[in-house]
Amino acid sequence: MGRVVAAAVYSAGKKVTNITLDEGSAWAAKPGHFVWIGLEEPSTLELTNLQRQFNLHELAIEDAMEKHSRPKLETFGDALFIVTYSPVRKDGKLQFIETHIFAGKGYIITARNGHSASYAHVRQRCEARPLLLEHGEDFVLYAILDFVIENYQPVGEAIHAEIDELERNVLCSALNERDIQNLHSLRRDVLRLRRYAAPMVEISEELQRLDFPFIDKNMGPYFRDVQIHVTRQMEDLATLADIASQTIEIGVLLEASRQSVVQRKFAAWAAILAFPTAVAGIYGMNFQNMPELGWHYGYFAVLGFIAVGCTALWGSFKRSGWL
Repeated sequence: MGRVVAAAVYSAGKKVTNITLDEGSAWAAKPGHFVWIGLEEPSTLELTNLQRQFNLHELAIEDAMEKHSRPKLETFGDALFIVTYSPVRKDGKLQFIETHIFAGKGYIITARNGHSASYAHVRQRCEARPLLLEHGEDFVLYAILDFVIENYQPVGEAIHAEIDELERNVLCSALNERDIQNLHSLRRDVLRLRRYAAPMVEISEELQRLDFPFIDKNMGPYFRDVQIHVTRQMEDLATLADIASQTIEIGVLLEASRQSVVQRKFAAWAAILAFPTAVAGIYGMNFQNMPELGWHYGYFAVLGFIAVGCTALWGSFKRSGWL
C-alpha cells in the first residue's frame, strides 16, 4: 500500500480540515472548495478509488501506472494529467523521482513514485499565502511545478562545484584517468538534467494557452514565471555542460603540452650525451694512423673538447627553453 502524505480540503484561501481518501469527492463537490491530496507510491487500489471519486479518465490512470521517459502533459476532457521529474543526487549518483499530477475542478492530486524533496514545503508555502491560495487549484498547480523546477538548482550547483574543483586540479596537475571519468560522469548528469527539464518549457507554455474551468486566465503570468525559471535552468545547465567539455579539452591539451616539454628535455639531453658518445666512438676505432693517439696531451685535449661541446649544447638548449 502507498502512503497518504497529506489530504486536506481548502476554501477561501484557508485550510478547512484534513480528510481521508474516501471523503475527497464529497468535499470537492461543494462550491468554493477543493481538495489537495498527496500520495507516495500509491497502489492500484488507491488509484482506482481516486478514479471512482473524481471521475478520472481511465487512460490517465493507466498512464499513472506506467513509467515514463520524460515529463509530459495530457488533457482528458476538463482534467489534466502531468508527469514531472525531481532530481535527487546522493553519494554522487543522480536519480529522477517521477511524480504524477491530476488536476481538475475541485481537486489536485499528486502521486510521487519515490523519495524526493517533500511536497510538504509547497503546502506550507501555499497555506502561508491565503490571498493567492484563494485562487484555488490553479495556484496549487503552479506552486507544485515551481517547486519541481527549484529542485534542479541545488543539484546543478553541487555539480558545478565539483566541476570547478576538477578544473582546478586539471590546471595544477596532470590529468589522470579518474579525473576524466569524473568529468565525463558529471557532464552526462548535466545532460540528463537538461533532458528532463526541457519539456517543462512546453508544459508551461501549454498551461498558459489552455482554457480550463479551474484555470483562471489571471494565472497566466504565474505559469510564465515557471517557464522563465525553466529557461534559466536550461541556460545554466548548458553552460555547465560546456564547462565540463572544455575542462576535458583543456586537460588533454595541457597533458599534451606537459608531455611535449618532457620529450623536448629528453631530446636535449640525448643530443648532449650523443656528442661525447660520437667523439669516444671516433677514438675507439682501431686505425693505426691516428696522430692524436700518440700525442702526450691527447687524452686531456679530447676530454676538454667534449666538455666544451657539451656545455655549448646545454647553453643552446637552455636559451631555447628545452631545458
